[in-house]
Amino acid sequence: EDYEVLLARSGIEAVNKALTIPPDLVLLDIGMPDKDGWEAFALINRVQPFVPVILITARLNQQRTAAAAGIEALMEKPLDLALLLKIIRDLLDQSDQERARRLGSLESRNSPGHCLSQVERGQSRSGG
Repeated sequence: EDYEVLLARSGIEAVNKALTIPPDLVLLDIGMPDKDGWEAFALINRVQPFVPVILITARLNQQRTAAAAGIEALMEKPLDLALLLKIIRDLLDQSDQERARRLGSLESRNSPGHCLSQVERGQSRSGG
């Protein structure tokens, strides 16, 4: 695939890059130094809620937490590269209206700020 990729070595660097150069998609690892993937997602999502996010983890049973937080996709390691590329293509083809509908449906299932505040306080990171 012909994607321009910006790399970050830590959660803080990922957040700074995402806020400086608005990305079309963010791929985060839960186990990043400085700020983990949950914290980086919360900060990026606060400013750019329409940017699709794929979260990568070696930890099991994170799907429910990721879905509740509004993360578009969660992949467990080891990664299936063909599947990752398909998910990236699908998310990049998604319109802002589709994402807004999904975010609106997420908000209607949760109280205001519910998912973001859980991520920030670390309550929904049990085991991850």
